[in-house]
Amino acid sequence: MQRQFGGVLLGSMELFCLAAELGSFTAAAQAAGITPAAVSRSVARLEARLGVRLFTRTTRRVSLTEAGSDYFQQCRQALAQLGEAERLVSGRQSEPAGLLRISLPTTYGHYRVLPLLPAFRARYPQVRVEVELSNRNVDFTSEAFDLAIRARAQADSSLIARPLEDAPLVVVANPDYLRQAGTPQSPADLDGHQCIQFRLPSSGRPVPWLFREQGREVERYTQGDYCCAQDILACATLARSGAGLAQLMRFIVEDDLRAGRLQQVLQDHGGCSRPFSLIYPSGRHLPLRVRVFIDFLLQAVGR
Repeated sequence: MQRQFGGVLLGSMELFCLAAELGSFTAAAQAAGITPAAVSRSVARLEARLGVRLFTRTTRRVSLTEAGSDYFQQCRQALAQLGEAERLVSGRQSEPAGLLRISLPTTYGHYRVLPLLPAFRARYPQVRVEVELSNRNVDFTSEAFDLAIRARAQADSSLIARPLEDAPLVVVANPDYLRQAGTPQSPADLDGHQCIQFRLPSSGRPVPWLFREQGREVERYTQGDYCCAQDILACATLARSGAGLAQLMRFIVEDDLRAGRLQQVLQDHGGCSRPFSLIYPSGRHLPLRVRVFIDFLLQAVGR
């Protein structure tokens, strides 16, 4: 096989990634123990080889160009795989290490995963964690994510979806609202109430509420003058403020129920949940840092 990359080029790629992460040639030089001029020369070699500008330079900092951002994502993934290969064959794979990149739904991330990360890093201090909080479906190949958690798994044969947990749903309202509007005794009573809507970004339609009726799960579309999109925490805020009823995952409102700021209704028709899954590419060797994180999450929150 013909050689394409020499040691100097790989070193330049490492310095490029370091400068991109830190946003400064000087900071990258300090981290690498070399001079800023050496970092600048390494980046210049890469730009000459590729025929594109990777950074926009100012007197205070550097920032990636569009081409530089694309190259950074690919280089970071390639260098991580090289490091993983070295650990695998050298026997150092017994100690999880490296950068773990995960994508989390906004609400689930805040309430269920982010609070666990300090405990994870205390157990595996050589693992660095980078988190993106968003509700979009990420591209594992081009964006170099190791793992994602989603409420609705993608229908993609190239991905593995492992069930993580079923998050129970509850219908809640401010006690003052219930005193004024009355407490619904059955799902049919919701027709006379303000039901706070959450619009699903993918379809633009309000999410149906789920209930148990006669031993089976039933979807019911509700009505109301408030509708939220993107961030379901807005529904919780409106419910606390007395705007109406909302169906939310219990972990969002656990503290509110305990403190009496919200009151649960329709318990006899509860028992429904939203499933969350761990998603990662199939057919790819899972680095140890990913495997231990999966095991950690399944133990901490998994069903």
